[in-house]
Amino acid sequence: MSNTAPKSPVDESPHKGKTGLKRVWNALFYSLEGFKAAWRHEDAFRQEAMLAAVLVPLAFFLADAPLERAVMIASVLLVLIVELVNSAIEATVDRISLENHALAKRAKDIGSASVLIALINVLVVWGLLLLG
Repeated sequence: MSNTAPKSPVDESPHKGKTGLKRVWNALFYSLEGFKAAWRHEDAFRQEAMLAAVLVPLAFFLADAPLERAVMIASVLLVLIVELVNSAIEATVDRISLENHALAKRAKDIGSASVLIALINVLVVWGLLLLG
């Protein structure tokens, strides 16, 4: 038997009550706000988005097969996804405290490392498909 009491409505976020199409509609606008915030506040996201704006169309010209195109584009989009998550981690850490702390540095460095791996992934995927 569990000793944990069921969560009361007080414990839940006030933004969690929506369901169905209303939730999907709200999520769309929250996502658009997230894109706008990332574009406005994150230099790395802007740079990677501009790189994606070049590489995604280029994949249509360079890839020989639809699956190759899909993999090339997916590798580029993965960079944007990981950058957005990294930016969210950084903003959360900064919200908690701006003081230098080993755990804050670790969180930010690990997030940065994930972006680096995503970028290396683009190089490997594109290199293997174009040169292999």
